[in-house]
Amino acid sequence: MTARPGTVTLHSAWHDVPRVQVRQFAAIAMAEAPALAEEILREIRREYPHLPVVLDDSGEPMALVGIRRAIEVFVQHLETAEGRPRVHPEVFQEFGRGEGLHGRSLDSLQAIYRLGVRLAWRRFAEIGQRVDIPPPAMYELVDAGYEYLDGLVDQSVRGYAEAAARQAGERLRLQRRLMELLLAEHHRGDPAEALVERAARIGWPLPDRVAVGVLLRPAREAVAPAVGQSVLLDMEYEQPRMVVPEPEAAGRPELLHRALTGWSGAIGPPVPLADAAKSLRWAEAAVRLMERGLLPAGEVLHCTEHTEALVLLQPEELIDDLALRCLAPLAHCGPTHGRRLAETLLAWLETRGGAPEIAARLGVHPQTVRYRLRQIRELWGDEIDDPDRRFELELVLRAQRLRGELGDPRARR
Repeated sequence: MTARPGTVTLHSAWHDVPRVQVRQFAAIAMAEAPALAEEILREIRREYPHLPVVLDDSGEPMALVGIRRAIEVFVQHLETAEGRPRVHPEVFQEFGRGEGLHGRSLDSLQAIYRLGVRLAWRRFAEIGQRVDIPPPAMYELVDAGYEYLDGLVDQSVRGYAEAAARQAGERLRLQRRLMELLLAEHHRGDPAEALVERAARIGWPLPDRVAVGVLLRPAREAVAPAVGQSVLLDMEYEQPRMVVPEPEAAGRPELLHRALTGWSGAIGPPVPLADAAKSLRWAEAAVRLMERGLLPAGEVLHCTEHTEALVLLQPEELIDDLALRCLAPLAHCGPTHGRRLAETLLAWLETRGGAPEIAARLGVHPQTVRYRLRQIRELWGDEIDDPDRRFELELVLRAQRLRGELGDPRARR
């Protein structure tokens, strides 16, 4: 036996065994390796009847091949005692990959390995008695066997991790294809049939309603938020997207709030599954407003809580054109005075109250309000009494307030 790297070399009882006895032991063990491998496999199948039988290219069970190779490599090492015994990794990595691809843990595989070592040790102990190997040397053999087992487990762990990564990558690919179909504006063929097929491939139950979110990364290399597998998440976009099934279901808002702490962005309104692209459009619109500083940043907003801003700030060209026409009477007022008249007009349109109420809202004297209202009536004349014109005026003035061009009396309350 050889000491592990980095450890103090101790006296080895196995090295004290005469070489002729070592060669006898190895020769018998090598000759009995095929039968021992079959015995171990039979016992494993008895203990673990669920174990699938996978054949190699020659039609031989891969498990039998792996057991036999492991025994032969270990026995050869006993005879040469050079370095540490290493079995070819392919077979044992494949065992680990199989467990990963079938969704099982490595616990049962490690238990199977330990069973194999115990059975091999019993046979080696019998052979050791036949050729008179001293007990201390055989005890060393047990330690070496379990150290060898650690190496086999390491190979299986590598295979398992590879399978898990491959599966995760495949699921992400299929999930991305599903999201592309869900969020497409125009569908080819039968989108419902394609949705059912793609959703089934990742085990995603088709919901009746969804909400689509657009996220802003808190940092370039930010780890994906833990939204859970029921929420479809695509981190490949510069601004990651997510599809939330049944967004109003019990517990869903709280789960998302916890998962998205530290992120910012917007979640569109809940819509029928077939209208997911519409929810995406609103979420994208909200994010654009956030980036311009017109909606609060630093959190994930729900579009349904910011309807006024989304409706009034989105069609900018139309609102600006309407403002030019509706607010033309203010064109000849100075900027400061024009803004004060506009704020007073908006307060009057929103409250329909008298001078005292409007004055309290604006934080000015009632007489000041009366003066401004007289000016407003002079500027607009009878048009100020037209319901359609009042609606247009309130529309453009609210939009200007949302943009920060007018003071907001609500902020003073």
